[in-house]
Amino acid sequence: MRPPAPLLTRRQFTRRAAAALAAPALLRGQNLNSRLRLAVIGTGGRGGGNLKGVASEDIVALCDVSARALAAASAAHPRARQERDFRRLFEREHEFDAVVVSTAEHTHALATLLALKARKHVYCEKPLTHNVHEARLVRTAARAAGVVTQMGIQIHASENFRRVVELIRGGVIGPVTEVHVWVSRAWGLQSAEAAATHQDRVHVTARPPAMPVPADLDWDLWLGPAPERPFNEIYVPGPKWYRWWDFGNGTMSDLGSHWNDLPFWALDLRAPRTIEAFGPEPHPEIAPASMRAVYEFPARGAQPPVRLTWHQGEERPAPWREERIPRWPNGVLFIGAKGQLLSDYGKHLLLPEADSATAPRPAPSLPRATSHHREWLDAIRGSGRALADFEYGGWLTESNHLGNVAFRAGQKLIWDAEAMRVTNTRAADPFLSRTPRRGWELPA
Repeated sequence: MRPPAPLLTRRQFTRRAAAALAAPALLRGQNLNSRLRLAVIGTGGRGGGNLKGVASEDIVALCDVSARALAAASAAHPRARQERDFRRLFEREHEFDAVVVSTAEHTHALATLLALKARKHVYCEKPLTHNVHEARLVRTAARAAGVVTQMGIQIHASENFRRVVELIRGGVIGPVTEVHVWVSRAWGLQSAEAAATHQDRVHVTARPPAMPVPADLDWDLWLGPAPERPFNEIYVPGPKWYRWWDFGNGTMSDLGSHWNDLPFWALDLRAPRTIEAFGPEPHPEIAPASMRAVYEFPARGAQPPVRLTWHQGEERPAPWREERIPRWPNGVLFIGAKGQLLSDYGKHLLLPEADSATAPRPAPSLPRATSHHREWLDAIRGSGRALADFEYGGWLTESNHLGNVAFRAGQKLIWDAEAMRVTNTRAADPFLSRTPRRGWELPA
């Protein structure tokens, strides 16, 4: 096992902190047409997509635990410094202005917090963190750092989502009291029958045995803060890892970042009062394939309380099952006092259609973005703002994780968001946070 990165001396810490404090101010004084200096952590898979999304800038550092992924990224950016351990990246933090984090979910928080502590602008792929405690730390640190942040929920920049938000906020269907969100993806613990008929779905009853580590992969670095376990090809590459509680949180935290984003944004949701989940018996290692989570959110100003129900895998809301709405494979259904609005990624529909034809439509009010990445880059330069920043993304991430916490605890939870604790049971406590492996502790 690799020893932890050495601690900084007081002199080193003071010098680097002073440089970091100066960096954002220096950036604001630069020519807005100049290219930003970016460090990219995670360059394969989703990281490769994010790298392409920011390729217009000066990529000065690349980091990946896979030598193969790092080599591929370096071929496109040969002048960039290469690292395997992202903790080492920050030993020369003066070389870059901003950081893109696209690692596996369980290492998001540490990489992001190191960047925020250095006062670097940060783009972090969804979900923002691995657990509720980390989401609160990142949101708080981002506010203190005063930098430009963006959680990677790319659909947040789409014309369809922004128009739906305008319609809901414009009162086209009246005050909304109920929302249903459903996704057809079912990546998690499967039945033996499902495993036999669906690719990349695995029925597991015991921890997989050790296998030889691929020559290009640094398995210890990949594990990062997660509890140590032997390598098995069942964990990597992505998205295999995200079904395992030690590394991810299944479909809820992954697609919840995309699909729950729409009601969170349109209805100004933050912290739920209660959360209750339904599904199969929780597995100690793997997230469920199918489950349902019910959230009760309080009133927000003039908006009434809202009941939001998340359905994944084989779960579907009653209006869908009873064919009272179009049976789209994935969707968000807003139920208001004057009608309903159904949306997916690329389109939306007002219901009942006969009444909606003459309903007044509010004028567009939200800024439009050419891309989610471009919105972040432009905001760093002082043009507009990133609409999925860590303040927003932190609340969304906390709420999604609480759905899984309720599922694993097996009880309805009463949530005190200010104290960040469940008040009616201690069964949820082990799932709100975890202690990282030595050498991977989160900065205070």
